[in-house]
Amino acid sequence: MVMSQIQYTVQPVQWQAGLRMLAVPLWRAGYDGRMPSAPPPSAQRPSAPHPSARDRVLDAFEQILITQGERAATLEATATEAGVSKGGLLYHFGSKDALVEGLLLRLVGLVDIDVERIRTAETGPIDYFLRSSLNLQSDLDRAIIATTRLAQGSHPQARDALKAMQVAWYDVIVEVVGDRALARTIMLIGDGLYYNSALLPGGLGEIDPRSDDMNEVIALVTTLVEARARA
Repeated sequence: MVMSQIQYTVQPVQWQAGLRMLAVPLWRAGYDGRMPSAPPPSAQRPSAPHPSARDRVLDAFEQILITQGERAATLEATATEAGVSKGGLLYHFGSKDALVEGLLLRLVGLVDIDVERIRTAETGPIDYFLRSSLNLQSDLDRAIIATTRLAQGSHPQARDALKAMQVAWYDVIVEVVGDRALARTIMLIGDGLYYNSALLPGGLGEIDPRSDDMNEVIALVTTLVEARARA
């Protein structure tokens, strides 16, 4: 993975974010719920007259992307999944490109919240980052998976969004540990936890975020951070 200070652009907004990237929605370990349960206000269009209907459409689009892929996520299929008419969908999103934009804006808001929670977590940024790196079935996870589906298709802005996400997680870890090589190591540990808990249920990566196994991983990483600071 390339860790750089590049700021990617997702039209019509500019933002940075990080990636715990996976294309397959499988079983996710339970966690104590510090990930957001709903998209934040920044991920919504304040001018929308019926935000609940709009969110239902986005939820439907996201669900189809996750379970069936980008080709299946047509306007007609999304409207049916959302329980609205096609005209009702078009009232909120005038095209499929507008749906894509709406999903990316939702992702922006969720990632912004997660980055801030990493930075300000009572248990410490490393503790929060690693525990939440498990496959959690959170709103953020779902938005990432849906965006990954788009990135696999013909939507370069989704690929840019995922690249930019990686930068934001990396940047906040660098803030904490003050060491780029160590930040990359922690990022890779987080990626490994996510990959294994998602793709290899029952294997080494299937760790409850509150388990002794996870506590040992965090203690080991904390020891590494402290040793690097003394070096």
